[in-house]
Amino acid sequence: MDRAERRKVANEIAELQDGVVSRQQLSGLGITRHHVRREVERGAWALHGRHTVALHTGPLSAPAHRWRVVWETGVEIAAIDGVTALQHAGLAGFEDPVVHVSAVHNHNTEPLHGARVHKVIRRTARELMPAGLPRTRPEVAAVRAAHWAASDRQAALVLLMVVQQRLTTPLRLAAAERAVRGRNRRAFIRAVVRDIAFGVQSLGELDFARECRRRNLPEPTRQVVRQTPHGRIYLDVAWEGHLLVVEIDGVHHSLGINVTMDNLRQNDVTLHGEKVLRIDVIGFRLEADRFMDQVARGLVASAAA
Repeated sequence: MDRAERRKVANEIAELQDGVVSRQQLSGLGITRHHVRREVERGAWALHGRHTVALHTGPLSAPAHRWRVVWETGVEIAAIDGVTALQHAGLAGFEDPVVHVSAVHNHNTEPLHGARVHKVIRRTARELMPAGLPRTRPEVAAVRAAHWAASDRQAALVLLMVVQQRLTTPLRLAAAERAVRGRNRRAFIRAVVRDIAFGVQSLGELDFARECRRRNLPEPTRQVVRQTPHGRIYLDVAWEGHLLVVEIDGVHHSLGINVTMDNLRQNDVTLHGEKVLRIDVIGFRLEADRFMDQVARGLVASAAA
């Protein structure tokens, strides 16, 4: 091949990878290290590590940087993972400039600028996307991101967002939680994923009643029926002799028209003369004491009324 042909076939691959190719890919096309060096010397291409070649001299885009991290870590064992894999899948509203990549635990890697290599014990069956950038499926990436998160709050947030933005389903997330082995906050992640997958049935009124007993608050009545002008409604928690109701919201309450229906139901209860406190299941995991303080204050106020 002459130079024009080499550039043409290299560009065909680079177009699929945001302007970058690996030396291994170039070698497979018959483009040698000598050819690469000549293009770099001419100022047409640029090197970004031992294995990464940009077919331009500008800064790397975020997707190109992810390709670079995989190649420089080791394409045979590395995959973009955690929050970075979710961002590549379309996650919005969660910023993390570090590129997270997972590698099997017995692989030794050099420190890589702008990246963090996480050792994983094993790859689960079919955890990688079948084509494109080597990366884990969203449900696997979300569970790993939760294990690698800086706090419980951040872990819960990423697990919620991946379902709310429909990058995966609650049941797939639950299956991934069972399959992926992590070292940090395992019990907390299991509980949050269960809340996301099964809603109020997970945290449920039973856990809420347990918190009431722990604080010596009155025992609540669960699944209370109220008759309104629009028919029967079922309330999660109420107390005899108190004009106070607690509604425990699963993740599904924030989807579609569920918010509208919840608001209508709450308005009916309020017009009936009762006060309504809302508790979301994930928030209860993170801020149980603050929510229960509000319940205690609400019971005092409703009794006085």
